[in-house]
Amino acid sequence: MAGRWLILADDLTGAADCAIAFGRRGRDAAVTWGEAGLVGPDRPTVLSYDADSRGLSAEAAARRHAALLGRLLEPDRVLFKKIDSTLRGQPAAETVAAIAALKARAGTAFGIFAPAFPATGRTTVAGCVRVGGRPLEEAEVWHRDHTYATADLSAVLASAEIRAETIPLARVRGDLAGALAQVATLGDVVAICDAETEDDLGRIARASLPGTPATFFIGSAGLAHALAAIDRAPPTEPVRITPSRCGALIVVGSLAAASRAAARNLAAEGRVTHLPVAPGTLLGDAAGKAALAARIAGVTAAGGDVLVEIAMDGAPDMSLGPRLVQGLADVLEPVAARIGAFAATGGETAAALLTRFGVIGIRLLDEIEPGVSLGLTLGRLSIPVATKAGAFGDADSLLRIGARLRTVRTEGRFT
Repeated sequence: MAGRWLILADDLTGAADCAIAFGRRGRDAAVTWGEAGLVGPDRPTVLSYDADSRGLSAEAAARRHAALLGRLLEPDRVLFKKIDSTLRGQPAAETVAAIAALKARAGTAFGIFAPAFPATGRTTVAGCVRVGGRPLEEAEVWHRDHTYATADLSAVLASAEIRAETIPLARVRGDLAGALAQVATLGDVVAICDAETEDDLGRIARASLPGTPATFFIGSAGLAHALAAIDRAPPTEPVRITPSRCGALIVVGSLAAASRAAARNLAAEGRVTHLPVAPGTLLGDAAGKAALAARIAGVTAAGGDVLVEIAMDGAPDMSLGPRLVQGLADVLEPVAARIGAFAATGGETAAALLTRFGVIGIRLLDEIEPGVSLGLTLGRLSIPVATKAGAFGDADSLLRIGARLRTVRTEGRFT
């Protein structure tokens, strides 16, 4: 089968999570962003683009997606509209833009919506998102950030006037192909598919591929992995790089409890230099920023790994997020030439820092664990990179990321 894909995501880590599903199976897969990612002459077979729309209004997110789809959705590409598995951002408005693009191409649009990502505890039961077996509305991530009044997917889509039909678990595990065909006859419609396990997602993928020109997919990395497992191609040659004597830079910018716990464990291990940085330093302390940059460069140039963590108190001012990230980028930009590998938690943090490093994309090569992608940066800087959504992983995720990056940068191999 081995088709060409366009993955359109609202943040960098999500774009990488989906592209790596294909990349780790030997496909030519890369994630990119910004204008440079739009004009490249040689687009990979699996192109994943970060629309950077997570923080936009519904109207602005829809406009951005419409413009990007007009430039990136080539006639032979299958569209995968990546959404956040916990419904952050504007998935409904962005789905409206996807439906319009498919209608322009095929005359009608049929979306297959399966946001479950069982490997990270996200499931869909009775058309509602659950995290760790509990309703999404009870999860930390929902309390910190949510767009909709409910995690009922029918209601989410209805908020943007999208017609939808839910396919319950019993049908997913039964005559799913028949159920999808029945829904597709309704015209411009989205089929919401329940899924509790990876096997459920595999059933959805097998019943959906090959699709028609009107078919597109809406989901998270769980569905991407299921589709990639079916859409196979001959593997490419393993990527090798020249080993580096410089250490890794690991940045924790996410406020998610999982990322903060992982930072504590990595610091406690004693193999990295832990440098917490106060918001005040990043927001205007020029001398403090210069001193921090010099400290980081000194450690990494000598081969040591550094953990930089934005230190936040118990009630952080969320509105400062973009300014803090830009302040951190000011610190780290001159250090880029002295790092041998890079990792960041949180898509906004990763994208902002990599852009300042002169990076225009990432060639995706392997997955360290579910939700943690490993690749090689493209652009002015070429180093191993790992990205992780802030809420993914556990207290030992950064330990595993640090160990894997150490192996890659010292041995020059990704697998």
